[in-house]
Amino acid sequence: MTVAPRDEWRRPGPTAEQRRNDLWIGLGITGLALVSLTLARSTGAFLLGSPPSGPEQVFWTIAVTLPLLWRRRWPATTLLVVAVTFIAAQARSAPETQFSSWALFCGLYTLGAWGRDHQLSRRLRIGVIATMFAWLGVYYTVMFDHIPPDSFVDAVGPVPPVLAAVVTGVLVNVLAFGFAYFFGETAWVAARREHELRAQAEDLRRSQAESRERAVLGERVRIARELHDVVAHHVSVMGVQASACRRVFDRDPDKARTALTAIEQSARTAVDELRRMLGVLRTSAGVDAESPAVGGVERIGELVERARAAGLTATLGVYGDPVAVPESVSQAAYRVAQEAVTNTLKHADATLLDVRVRYLAREVEIDVTDDGRAGGRADTVGLGLIGMRERVAAHDGDLEAGPRAGGGWRVRARFPLAAETPVGPQREPGDGRPATAGTELSA
Repeated sequence: MTVAPRDEWRRPGPTAEQRRNDLWIGLGITGLALVSLTLARSTGAFLLGSPPSGPEQVFWTIAVTLPLLWRRRWPATTLLVVAVTFIAAQARSAPETQFSSWALFCGLYTLGAWGRDHQLSRRLRIGVIATMFAWLGVYYTVMFDHIPPDSFVDAVGPVPPVLAAVVTGVLVNVLAFGFAYFFGETAWVAARREHELRAQAEDLRRSQAESRERAVLGERVRIARELHDVVAHHVSVMGVQASACRRVFDRDPDKARTALTAIEQSARTAVDELRRMLGVLRTSAGVDAESPAVGGVERIGELVERARAAGLTATLGVYGDPVAVPESVSQAAYRVAQEAVTNTLKHADATLLDVRVRYLAREVEIDVTDDGRAGGRADTVGLGLIGMRERVAAHDGDLEAGPRAGGGWRVRARFPLAAETPVGPQREPGDGRPATAGTELSA
């Protein structure tokens, strides 16, 4: 979302509810102004001179205050109408001045706070204020010759009475107009800042959504590349075995049968990989960066060694009867363990790290726990967790990630294995020797 330059920004118009509030406020002020007129006539306090007829007094009172009904919808027009009728009412010596003055100040404030064109609003307000002071000067000039001789008989101060009255009137008007102008500017600036905050929040929300989408897409592209390598390997093996079978088919049927068995197993493995991945992968044009070599379950021990080198007390346990894990599952398990260990090193402030690989009846499980702070992790709902979930979901597995009851953090991923997966030798991570159930490496 693009934010307009400060003086070019136009505040949105009032809502329907705000317009209804203006209606009631305008009617209320007009009613109070009529009450003020009644009280002024009852006391005979005609400060501006002999008043006009009663109906004309009512007319000027309503004419000055009623335009506030539309103060936020048409702020510039409202201020101009109020200013013109205010001067006309005073010129006719209308006795109601309290709420009429308030209506003028309200119009000034509203134009500053709600004017669509802020530069124009500023010029109009300055023009109205200058006009009002000019009218005040005219009023004082006209009234100077009509001051009764005995008006200041009780004056005792050092300042001449007429000068004191003029200075008092000017100071009161300066303060009143100044506050109306200042608070109008303040309200406009506050609305502008609120708009900027909303725009920045929307930009941030969109950026986060795009980052999540890019992370998911990037993760899927990486999985697709890994799958390509696995399938290409099996297809290549099938080609080699088929060629060998063709050459020995007539003279050595046993070797041909062995080659056909290998072709069958490779085909089943490749089809299984495709079935798991096609449901979640999508292609992305223009992606040509080479993926780095990906480790498997046999390299998890290297992750533990790196954690130990970083200062953690790290252990690795391998439990159950090792089986030959499909390459894509092995790679995904390695990536999950790598991300979990990386998060422990970066965010958890942990001292203990425990990594366990469990070979269950029809699953292989990766379990990474630590004793760090759950609240210190920047990635508890971030892109790394999204990547782990994508990898696990791509193999129809389950992922658990969250704080442990006894303290610390746990990441546990289960990957299902095909029913025909054979039991075979599994090399222990990092040392080149066969692993046994319950094998544990520690610092």
